[in-house]
Amino acid sequence: MPPADAYADPGTGLTPSAGSGAEDTPDLPGTHELLASPAEDIPGAPSTPSTTGALGVSGAPVTGNAEGVSELLDRPAAWQPATTPAGVFQLVPVRLERDLAVISRWMNDPAVAAFWELAGAESVTADHLRSQLDGDGRSLPCLGVLSGIPMSYWEIYRADLDPLARHYPARSHDTGIHLLIGEINNRGRGVGAMLLRAASDLVLDNRPLCTRVVAEPDFRNTPSVSAFLSAGFRFSAEVELPDKRAALMIRDRAHRAQL
Repeated sequence: MPPADAYADPGTGLTPSAGSGAEDTPDLPGTHELLASPAEDIPGAPSTPSTTGALGVSGAPVTGNAEGVSELLDRPAAWQPATTPAGVFQLVPVRLERDLAVISRWMNDPAVAAFWELAGAESVTADHLRSQLDGDGRSLPCLGVLSGIPMSYWEIYRADLDPLARHYPARSHDTGIHLLIGEINNRGRGVGAMLLRAASDLVLDNRPLCTRVVAEPDFRNTPSVSAFLSAGFRFSAEVELPDKRAALMIRDRAHRAQL
């Protein structure tokens, strides 16, 4: 079961700050490190998929997550950036050697750790990331880069192929998202809701067979649930999962323009 969604206040502000100072974010990779990389690392550039040998729902081999490629998710590494009121937003597939330190630091923030439960040594976060990166492509960890600043962590996953599907009436190609906002100065200002809308729009724009985006934040995480509601998701049901009681949130393709 994927972890609970992280703390994300809905708030009212639109423009996140880049940080409270250089001393607060010494290990954040900059835009030049994330996007001015070898061609295969640049979102939108051609990549060579690798086959993990795992079997998909049809019994045929499926493509895994090497270099951020996932055929099961329609290749998120190739998705174009989205324009938001706070700047250009892009999902950049995680590279363990580049991103582990900052993601682990975020996981050790008490507000994040309370719901993700991945605090501790870097190896704890590394194991969590590797389980996706070495998997069959049904879940992809990404950094969220806003106006050139990596400031959030995402997991885009096939909810219909996830254990979550046992707990709600899943539809084929349902796509799930998890989010954590990395820096405290980006919380409580409307940034979470804005990014959730942008990310779910990216899913719907790039996955034509997906009719809805789903999420399952911890029911106790009121700021996160509120952020999803502000982002155009609707509350569908209260779901009892093995590790938590969740609020099932759904954003439907059919109503995305109205909500």
